[in-house]
Amino acid sequence: NTSQQIPLLSLSRRALRAPRPSSLPARRGCRGGSPADSRKDLLEIPLPPWQERPGEPLQAKRARLLYESRKRGMLENCLLLSLFAKENLNSMTERQLNLYDRLINEPSNDWDIYYWATEAKPTPEVFENDVMVMLREFTKNKNKEQRLRQPDLEYLFEPSQ
Repeated sequence: NTSQQIPLLSLSRRALRAPRPSSLPARRGCRGGSPADSRKDLLEIPLPPWQERPGEPLQAKRARLLYESRKRGMLENCLLLSLFAKENLNSMTERQLNLYDRLINEPSNDWDIYYWATEAKPTPEVFENDVMVMLREFTKNKNKEQRLRQPDLEYLFEPSQ
């Protein structure tokens, strides 16, 4: 067993020493809340930069954005964005779909999206647009709807009104 583990360990060490591809951003990552901000808690996770997908059919874009709205990695955004997507994706223009795509896929930290939507932190200018206004209004939940779970997907198969 020990001899089987050694090649695995040396492969891991070699992989860690491998140079970073130049196409990846230098510093994008996820970090916890360090009071002194020593950056010792920084965990760098290389993420590919967001790229617009010109020529993507609108039906495919809506389906992809619906999926990406549901699978966020943090429950708060899964609920918020999946319900927002159900209510808004089908009526969004192609320009709005591109703005929404950038909003949910460019930031490397999902908490940023949540804080911008709930107005806990100011939205950076690059994301300040009509889609962000729509998301902030949706987040206010003025009708006091219960938003405790993601919507079922059966609505996708219902005829459009």
